[in-house]
Amino acid sequence: MKNYYEFEKLGTSYRQEFIGGLTTFLAMAYILVVNPLTLSLASIKDFPDALRMDYGAVFVATAIASAVGSIVMGLLGKYPLALAPGMGLNAFFAYTVVLGSGIPWQHALGAVLISGVFFFLLTLTGIREKIINAIPVELKHAVGAGIGLFITFIGLQGSGIIVKNDATLVGLGKITSPTALLTIFGILVTVIMMTRGVKAAVFFGMIITAAVGMIFGQISIPHQVVGGVPDIKPTFGAVFSSFGDPSFWSTAMLGIVLTFLFVDFFDNAGTLVAVANQAGLMKDNKLPNAGRALLADSIATMAGAVLGTSTTTSYIESSAGVASGAKTGFASLVTAGCFILSLFFFPLLSVITTPVTAPALIIVGILMASSLGEIDWKRFEIAVPAFLTMITMPLTYSIATGIAVGFIFYPITMIVKGRTKEINPIMYLFFAIFLIYFMFK
Repeated sequence: MKNYYEFEKLGTSYRQEFIGGLTTFLAMAYILVVNPLTLSLASIKDFPDALRMDYGAVFVATAIASAVGSIVMGLLGKYPLALAPGMGLNAFFAYTVVLGSGIPWQHALGAVLISGVFFFLLTLTGIREKIINAIPVELKHAVGAGIGLFITFIGLQGSGIIVKNDATLVGLGKITSPTALLTIFGILVTVIMMTRGVKAAVFFGMIITAAVGMIFGQISIPHQVVGGVPDIKPTFGAVFSSFGDPSFWSTAMLGIVLTFLFVDFFDNAGTLVAVANQAGLMKDNKLPNAGRALLADSIATMAGAVLGTSTTTSYIESSAGVASGAKTGFASLVTAGCFILSLFFFPLLSVITTPVTAPALIIVGILMASSLGEIDWKRFEIAVPAFLTMITMPLTYSIATGIAVGFIFYPITMIVKGRTKEINPIMYLFFAIFLIYFMFK
């Protein structure tokens, strides 16, 4: 194992990789609660229970899909990068596709599976790797920062700190409400720990917030800590029922598949580049062994759709593990093991509700927004597409829309600036595709 991961060459050890992998798990463990809450539309009170995804089944699907993705990344990609159902993508799945468009969640899973198959084929042919290398590094960072703003907005909404306002679209909610106060407490605790350099501060912040919530009666006290694994039957294999329904094969569904495809493509690419940079694994703005690393999210996405969860992608929280010393894929195997063990702690994890997870979303958004520092804002031709990519995501509640806007403006500003030689031909293709996307939207 030490030879396979070249421990000596990279200056690492089993202890260092184990701590890094555990830190990554603790930093992203919130997904085990947030994803089931999101996909089950737990925050929507008047939504019919018969149309919701089963919380327990999604929990199991989330843990297994995360483990599968992290194992594939660790063994094939050899990157210290963990995977799990993506934030933003799960919100698009639940709020835009299921709630907004009234599409059954089984059909939404069908769209995820098809997008995963396309990803797999694009990866095998090497097209994904070529496209990722063609995207300007500034736009890669802008996508990551935009996703950070988007999930922060989701966290503020879920906690009730930001609410709907008929006059200004959004406004400040009642911050003296128990839900908002608990969220604010969680933010303060997490910020203090992170400022002091506490490892896994996001995870510990959730635990402390949950404990305070139980003390003040805002969260039900669990009757047990360790319990049986929830039944995955309600969601396992449900995706295949959608393919036999004629209503599934529609132009609307095609648009959803393409959205999952584009969003996951750029989300995963941005995260992979960011973590590889931090770990010192990037060479000449290119990812070594990128082909194998990119297989991880496509395989995990297909597996997750069959199990019963939204698109699985690389997690920026892996940067916490890298900061703790992780340098190889062995750390990803450790993270995968933690996800498997988490299956037996469902009763304990189930007490972590929306106001408890909101601080984690907000803090993770801050971490992802750090990508803004990598953008050369003094170059206006770069600042325009980067800013529009970033700001459009939360304002339109759509990651795909933000990506489309930025990729349309990039070739325009670069051409006007007289820097056409720096534009990769692939970017012109994206310009045309996204322009057509808006014309027929």
